[in-house]
Amino acid sequence: MSEQSSSPSTSRRSLLTAALAAPAAAVGVPLVTAAPAAAAPVDGCQTVVDWTAVTPAAGITPDAAAPLQARVIRLAGTEFLQLRGTLTCSLTADATLGTLPSTIVPPKLTRGVVPRNNNQGVNAIRVEANTARALKVYGPQSSQPVTWIQLDSFSSVLR
Repeated sequence: MSEQSSSPSTSRRSLLTAALAAPAAAVGVPLVTAAPAAAAPVDGCQTVVDWTAVTPAAGITPDAAAPLQARVIRLAGTEFLQLRGTLTCSLTADATLGTLPSTIVPPKLTRGVVPRNNNQGVNAIRVEANTARALKVYGPQSSQPVTWIQLDSFSSVLR
């Protein structure tokens, strides 16, 4: 013979029923009429600002087949500025490459390193986007002139 307990039954079914009833009782409204929870964040990559032309500075010539463009994407809640395009130039000092479109205003200085013509073993250059929307390049020297820059690898955190 089995021994019977004088305490109430705690079967899985009764625990589940109690757990589902508790939130409705605590809020005072049935779950069916309760407001839905906030939408879940979107997975993957979102385009915040699509590819838009960057206005080149004087002396900067974008390649017709790979124009100078910028966009902003959001990935896992972080926004990134991305650049693409190839440009020809003749730079022997730090310079401005162009101006970002009015739809893209960096909240802080953001920078990246991109390929350039190989000159005496130097084949990369620093590009920065500032809060005034200016794209600047740092590193050209008269002893190592920059004749082209390829921006497709530029991706930097905005916020």
